[in-house]
Amino acid sequence: MSPGLPTLESLADALRRGTTSAEALLDAALARIDDPAGQGKPTFTKVHRAAARATAVAADGLRAAGVVPSPLAGLPISVKDLFDVAGEPTPAGSVALADAPPASSDAPIVARLRAAGAVIVGRTNMTEFAFSGVGWNPHYGTPLNPWDRATGRIPGGSSSGAAVSVTDGMCAAAIGTDTGGSVRIPAALCGLAGFKPTARRVPREGCLPLSFSLDSIGPLAPTVACCALVDAVLAGEAPSVPVAPPAAGLRLLAPLNFVLDDIDATVGQAFERALTRLGAAGVRIATGRLAPLDELFEINAKGGLAAAEAFHWHRTLLAAKAAVYDPRVRVRVERGGTMGAADYLEVLRRRVDFHARMGALMAPYDALVMPTTPIVAATMAEIADDAGFGRVNVQVLRNPTVANFLDGCALTVPCHAPGGAPVGLMLVGPPLADRRLLALGRAIEGVLQP
Repeated sequence: MSPGLPTLESLADALRRGTTSAEALLDAALARIDDPAGQGKPTFTKVHRAAARATAVAADGLRAAGVVPSPLAGLPISVKDLFDVAGEPTPAGSVALADAPPASSDAPIVARLRAAGAVIVGRTNMTEFAFSGVGWNPHYGTPLNPWDRATGRIPGGSSSGAAVSVTDGMCAAAIGTDTGGSVRIPAALCGLAGFKPTARRVPREGCLPLSFSLDSIGPLAPTVACCALVDAVLAGEAPSVPVAPPAAGLRLLAPLNFVLDDIDATVGQAFERALTRLGAAGVRIATGRLAPLDELFEINAKGGLAAAEAFHWHRTLLAAKAAVYDPRVRVRVERGGTMGAADYLEVLRRRVDFHARMGALMAPYDALVMPTTPIVAATMAEIADDAGFGRVNVQVLRNPTVANFLDGCALTVPCHAPGGAPVGLMLVGPPLADRRLLALGRAIEGVLQP
């Protein structure tokens, strides 16, 4: 877990014991958002002060009457800027949609959070249209990573504001989206747990799309248990935390190719330290080369599903408003326009083959294990020019995209030494093994905690 951050269970317990209130938790969150020396301004594109206050007051009243709809009741939660909230436009971190009509209804995941009693604090900043893993946004600013703020480092993206809203105490947990790592990258680079569910488990209606084949919706939070509680609500399941199995006897497969290429020294040391601790706890770790991984860059060489499907959605808006797009996003969207139907169908065909071959390799194991990203958070100076931005973007997206292309579930947990640069360890499971993976994650998190 991320040190110093309260877990959802501890906050729910404090509410139950009456040592705090939903309104007090909201006051603390708003104070952090409003701190002029803090990161509130680039972290939120909109703060729902009045609505959040009304929800918190209602949650306290219901609790006093013995009505507690879920463990999230009364807890401050943030949502990414691409989810529909009734009565508001959905800008998705862009100014191109500034004149878009307001949403007529909440996205299903927003409605589920409200029904669970969560206090939705506001909308968090993001990479424009969710199309990069860096977290940069020239329109609303870029929230800084909580680690090494004196230097200034990227938060990771695209759910950049989501991560910083949690690390800086502006909410208890955050909801992001993950098309190629956009939950797990900022979670890993900022020292949080982050969960990417099997895409079909959580409804994506009311979420501005990047790639309808790859998009998924998941939480960023202090611990795996926190992620499990939020994930259950998002998926329309009874809120619960899966029991962690004994670590001894778990079977993990660590690929030796692709995911370890060009890994930096800090990540390499943290990953080896984590594997050593897991091995000492009785986790059985096999290593090997997984040939399908080496084909991913070639399969997606023309832009892949994300570029093609993004261009499909953006083509009309782009024709009218290309000038106001972030150029670094626009160039990636436009790349999708160079793909023909045959190119797109070829990626789909090869994805089916990838699923089958990877599924056979993964079948004897509980999960794949790898570094979430091969580098620690880059400095803002490193992404100042397009070449640096492009290099960092490719680096941070590479490992997380494995789970999206596999249509699986994936979890990142911190594995760095206390006080060091945040590093994530990623577990990848097959499609619809979500709750099992969260249980495994709890066991592994327990071993890795200092």
